[in-house]
Amino acid sequence: MLVPALLGVLGIVLLLAAWQWGAVQIDSASALPGVPVVAQALGMLLSQGSFWAEAGTTLGIALLGWILAAVVGIALGVLVGTSRVAHAATRVILEFLRPIPAIVILPLAMLVLGPTAEMGVFLVIFGVMLPIAAQTAAGVESVDPVMINTARSFGLQRGEILARVILPGASPYIGTAMRVAAPVTLIMAVVAGMLGGAPGLGNSLTVAQIAGRNEDIFAYVLVLGVMGLLVQAVSARGERRLLHWHSSYRKES
Repeated sequence: MLVPALLGVLGIVLLLAAWQWGAVQIDSASALPGVPVVAQALGMLLSQGSFWAEAGTTLGIALLGWILAAVVGIALGVLVGTSRVAHAATRVILEFLRPIPAIVILPLAMLVLGPTAEMGVFLVIFGVMLPIAAQTAAGVESVDPVMINTARSFGLQRGEILARVILPGASPYIGTAMRVAAPVTLIMAVVAGMLGGAPGLGNSLTVAQIAGRNEDIFAYVLVLGVMGLLVQAVSARGERRLLHWHSSYRKES
């Protein structure tokens, strides 16, 4: 454990050294501000209450979109995975929507919802709901039919089979989809602010770019990178904690 940690620290030190060397080599300090300048700008940002409010807004948009996308996506995935009629009825629609990047519908979302937090939430939902639904459907279809037939033979009703057999069997697929979607929600929330004017860190980053405050831009990028790492770590740990009972997660641990 110690060696990987030391190698990680060494990688960060080398990256900062390369960054500072590049800043020294470039004549214009505004084009690539040095590490001390960005560190000072980062300290200024962290000392401002407005920054923490914007960070909370960005995380709130990402979290709300993630939860709503999970509710709709899991329900849709279960329906598609358990019903041949639903699968046939939604196949063309889902295949049509799946390759469309969420950023493509940003102009339409802005037209309908405006530069609001609701627009950001909608963009997050559109960006992660379909992958969650697809993974859920795949998980449902992977459940052993023998287990379902055995549950029926014991007199379990459809709802009980869903709760006791299908959802537990599909839970690794759902857990993976939720973990992968978590950092994507943060990306979508930032994009909604940068390009759509939604409140949060993305909007502040765009304002800093327009004002030519390059040191603030780098500071925001560092903050968003750390937030992404934290979101990824929390989602991965939550997945392992919630699904520790499943055989696939016991093997990993």
